[in-house]
Amino acid sequence: MAPRVLVSDKLSKTAVQIFAGGGVEVDYMPDLGKDKDKLLEVIGQYDGLAIRSATKVTEKLIQAATRLKVVGRAGIGVDNVDIPAASRKGIIVMNTPFGNSITTAEHAIALMFAVARQLPAADASTQAGKWEKNRFMGVEITGKTLGIIGCGNIGAIVAARGVGLKMRVIAFDPFLSADRAAHLGIEKVELHDLFKRSDFITLHTPMTDKTKGIIDKAAIARMKDGVRIVNCARGGLIVEADLAEAIKSGKVAGAGVDVFEVEPATDSPLFGLDNVVCTPHLGAATSEAQENVALQVAEQMSDYLIRGAVANAINMPSITAEEAPILTPFVQLAECLGAFAGQVTEEAITSVEITYDGSVAAMNTRALTSAALAGLIKSQVSDVNMVSAPIMAKERGIQLTESRRDRSGVFDSYIKLTVVTEKQTRSVAGTVFSDGKPRFIQIKGINLDAEVGRHMVYTTNNDAPGIIGLLGTVFGKAGVNIANFQLGRDRPGGNAIALLYVDSPVPEDVLDAVRAHKEIASAKPLRFDVADVAG
Repeated sequence: MAPRVLVSDKLSKTAVQIFAGGGVEVDYMPDLGKDKDKLLEVIGQYDGLAIRSATKVTEKLIQAATRLKVVGRAGIGVDNVDIPAASRKGIIVMNTPFGNSITTAEHAIALMFAVARQLPAADASTQAGKWEKNRFMGVEITGKTLGIIGCGNIGAIVAARGVGLKMRVIAFDPFLSADRAAHLGIEKVELHDLFKRSDFITLHTPMTDKTKGIIDKAAIARMKDGVRIVNCARGGLIVEADLAEAIKSGKVAGAGVDVFEVEPATDSPLFGLDNVVCTPHLGAATSEAQENVALQVAEQMSDYLIRGAVANAINMPSITAEEAPILTPFVQLAECLGAFAGQVTEEAITSVEITYDGSVAAMNTRALTSAALAGLIKSQVSDVNMVSAPIMAKERGIQLTESRRDRSGVFDSYIKLTVVTEKQTRSVAGTVFSDGKPRFIQIKGINLDAEVGRHMVYTTNNDAPGIIGLLGTVFGKAGVNIANFQLGRDRPGGNAIALLYVDSPVPEDVLDAVRAHKEIASAKPLRFDVADVAG
């Protein structure tokens, strides 16, 4: 059955064509997002939801979305999506961070010019029949210092435009490398230095606990007298009352504001102030940007629903369409390793260590780690997946460690999962052969080679004669066919393990008969979400 997507906000009709062309059924209802009750009534029919800002994806809606796998936001901001609730439900939330980058950057530059030359006020005065040439004395931009807070995709475009305007460009961004700054022709500085040196400040950083209110009374006090501030990012980055007070006092010469603490903004301390240019969140409001983000979100959602590719996800590692076929066998392996550990571990897990060895270490290990955690937790929570697993692990207080290393053994690559409880440490390792099927290669430090089947039995025992015969006899009498049988031991007469791949689930009384043998320490039934391949 083809996946089904609902478009509940106004998106370009071209997006509908992209969905349909990609093999996705799509219902285009651009006003449905405003009707919360109706949306709640129908959301259970859809695998994907494409939105802009009108649709509010609340926890209540998410709970009703029994089929939903992905929410696609045509734009950058996802304030209208309850991301924690979506993540707990295993729903991927995507945005389109690049579709409106040029448009937003250009709007920031436009506001900077408008504030520098007081263009809106001059326009209103002139159209009112006045000729107040001496009243509107502006400042040049050339040679001035432009401070950029946040030099990601949009900030970098603004930086390039600033350099082109012959400005001195400085930037504060903890993730901006020295090489990247040099490539852009700008200087990386600390925030306090940016405040002290900038003639113009423009914000292009996301809203986080660290950036909320990044420009407040204390920050403004550290700025140059006569500084001009532009915000086309998020409203809460600036404390509006503090900025308004600074404009009234003359400390700040002007501001260009496209985003507000509360939107739609029908009232603000900034309204009516001289040389404050306000626009109604127009950063992405060009026909090109609207078309771009609509096409991008349709392509991303289609790629995920049809091919499993994940792009620009807020709560999930990205998986490109090219790497998905290569990564998929290792995703299944990682999940099987986690599932093994989860099913044989009875105590609460305190920490998990995942080692990637060989060529797999160069792959998208974030996705593999998410898969391993999903397998680990699935024995306790049936509806966990790669999206929700990292959150559930964190909520359970599980400490996670990852390591990567060059090839160190006979296998081209393998993954090793180690779980620690208060009582013991247990490890399991596996690899993928050329057939693309996952295999266990080590358990508890004991080497073996066992293909993974849907139904398996894992035993630990003393290395003593008769174990193979015991298992074969007990299972045979119960009508349980053994498809594959693998053994391993740490030393002659020491600890031994067995992995049996069976054609059907093993009844509990049959396992009890195995456990009754004096040499058997434990016998556990296992189940893995893989196709049966042995015969």
